[in-house]
Amino acid sequence: MLDDFRTAPVDERLRATLEFLQKVTLTPDDLTDADVPPDVSRQALADALYVSTYFNLITRLADAFGFTPISEHLGKEGLLEHEAKFLERGYV
Repeated sequence: MLDDFRTAPVDERLRATLEFLQKVTLTPDDLTDADVPPDVSRQALADALYVSTYFNLITRLADAFGFTPISEHLGKEGLLEHEAKFLERGYV
C-alpha cells in the first residue's frame, strides 16, 4: 500500500478515494467533476478530505519551521518501539 496504492490489494472505492486525494493535494487546479469517485459516498469523501487537509497542513507547517521527522531522531528500532506504545494503548 505504501509503495503504490494503485496496485495494492485494496477496495476499489479506497483506491478511487486515494486517487482523488492525490489530485486534490498535487494538482487542485486540474480538478473537475469527473474526478469525484462515483462509488464513494459524499460523507466518506468529506471525511477523507478532512484528514488529508489536516495532514497537508501539518506537513507544510513542519516544513516551514524546519522540523525533523521523529524517525530521524529515533532511528528504525526506536521508531518501532515508539509506535508499539501507541498500539498497546489501542491506537490503530
